[in-house]
Amino acid sequence: MSNLLQLQAGFKGFGAKKIFEQAQFALNEGEHVGVIGPNGAGKTTLFRILTGEDHLDSGQLVKAKSLRLGYLAQHDHWPENQTIEEYLINTSRFPIWELKTLGNKLGLNEEIYQKKILSLSGGYRMRCKLLSLLGQDPNLMLLDEPTNYLDLETTLVLENFLQSYKGAFLLISHDREFLRRTTDHILEVEQGEITKYNGNLDDYFEQKELLRTQLEARAMSLAEKRKNILDFVSRFGAKASKAKQAQSRMKSLQRMEKVEIKALPLSARIKIPSPTRTGKQILSMSGVDLGYTERTVLKNIDLQFHNGDHIAVVGLNGAGKSTFLKALAQKLSPQRGKIELGFGVTIGYYAQHVAESIQSHSTVIDEMTRYSHPEVTRQEALNMAGSLLFGGDDIKKKISVLSGGEKSRVALGQILLQKNPCLILDEPTNHLDFQTVEALTQALMSYQGTVIVVSHDRSFIGRVGTKILEVNRGQVQLYPGSYDEYVWSLEKGVLADRFIEDTNFADSTEVLADTADNKINSQRINKTLSRDDKKNLEKQLRGTVKKILTLDSQLSTQQEKLKSLNEKIQSGAGEDLKKLSVELGQVQALISSLEEEWLSASDERDQLRIDLGLDSRHDGVN
Repeated sequence: MSNLLQLQAGFKGFGAKKIFEQAQFALNEGEHVGVIGPNGAGKTTLFRILTGEDHLDSGQLVKAKSLRLGYLAQHDHWPENQTIEEYLINTSRFPIWELKTLGNKLGLNEEIYQKKILSLSGGYRMRCKLLSLLGQDPNLMLLDEPTNYLDLETTLVLENFLQSYKGAFLLISHDREFLRRTTDHILEVEQGEITKYNGNLDDYFEQKELLRTQLEARAMSLAEKRKNILDFVSRFGAKASKAKQAQSRMKSLQRMEKVEIKALPLSARIKIPSPTRTGKQILSMSGVDLGYTERTVLKNIDLQFHNGDHIAVVGLNGAGKSTFLKALAQKLSPQRGKIELGFGVTIGYYAQHVAESIQSHSTVIDEMTRYSHPEVTRQEALNMAGSLLFGGDDIKKKISVLSGGEKSRVALGQILLQKNPCLILDEPTNHLDFQTVEALTQALMSYQGTVIVVSHDRSFIGRVGTKILEVNRGQVQLYPGSYDEYVWSLEKGVLADRFIEDTNFADSTEVLADTADNKINSQRINKTLSRDDKKNLEKQLRGTVKKILTLDSQLSTQQEKLKSLNEKIQSGAGEDLKKLSVELGQVQALISSLEEEWLSASDERDQLRIDLGLDSRHDGVN
């Protein structure tokens, strides 16, 4: 097996921070290598050095003459007026018919090649980018988080392709299942060192633990030998008859091997306080339609959730998963039907915008305990903070100085300390590093209460969810099998034909109010109101209805903007991707804020209707 590249005694730093120190590794032809390590350890810096975008401060990068390096960039400059086929012909070393043969493995049909890149979904853009890269005939590919923003279907296509890929690749990913299925070596970037392990991710964990155990045993043995030598020298060093022996042993002590055992990286171990007691039924939905004023997203939902259920909610982006969770959490009223909580049930709701709602002037520990259950002790709160990597004086930090990931951990801890018997979690692993995701996974697996969760992390959702709810084509249905079986069904194409891009399944005519009801029926007005009071209430009602319609329009605008940003993110990179990600977060926060305003205005409208003695349709807005 020929060597493709070697890193020798590599050193790289940024200011006082050392990224690599005496780092070394080698990569051979055909090796499928997963690159892992904590956030900030230097994984992306390593890729930049390999591609020549950055350089080592010292050390050497040796590349074989046969090396053909290909980098799957997040951003590509596609000519706007060229079709996929035209672009591939201009950039590939292979004839187009040969590329199309490869394209079949990526699920690309003839129709795709006649389209322009900007007209494709993010998943198909990724497939075309990969095909373009293959057309350059690399024997080593660098793949930096290739599954970001991909739906499950495209992730499976990419996974299947990499499994049979004959060339070598380095793959950065936080998705354990993706790494487990696609790699045969692991490259660990940690504490300035780069260490290569044979085998997949499971083998890596086993080998690392074994290596550490062996090093600890060797270190203990050497420490005992040192102690015996020093005891001998202390006892007999002053005696003439033993002086030579003492000197000899001191020399052996100086020559003795030194075993350095680096401290383990700080990792999270989360213990969730036991939930409060409830009855068997946690929540029920009967004949429920969900959506907003002008659009129904989900229809005819009939479900029951029981104590101890661990439910994974799956489906395409935009299919309505977050809307479904919001309704379960009592944050969105149903358009039709009933959602009822069981006896003694309270809900802990974590959504993607929750971290932005915590109070910036508060400290970590104060904010984490703001809504904690009365039975939660101070020590339990400190343990939770520590398990989420807020140790020592970190608990006294102001929220305003925390990063986005740290705020997410505070918000998560805040919810987990409430002892709610039902946890509803929308993308809880966003902004969490590899170790914290693993800790949260184990904590939720052993949690005795009910968990309803949405996540794009397959390993996380596959281990936490024991039941699967699928959101598809405006319906929410229990999938008759495990998450692994659901994934298997997609892999085999059993469900593939059900995936469609357009998630707007609602018939708008069913949710628009009858314009004939726009006039207030004076015969229904409560007779006890004075004329002035009645006029004031009618004026308030008209103003509230106008506000709701304005919010509807603003929501539609922002949702279109969100869709556009998601499309741009598919091809963004570097600073562009950072800016787009920031803007995406701002739009998501604005949408959440507008939805809250919409809900508040709807409540105000309903109360005004009651005060005026009107039925639910006489203001023209439902």
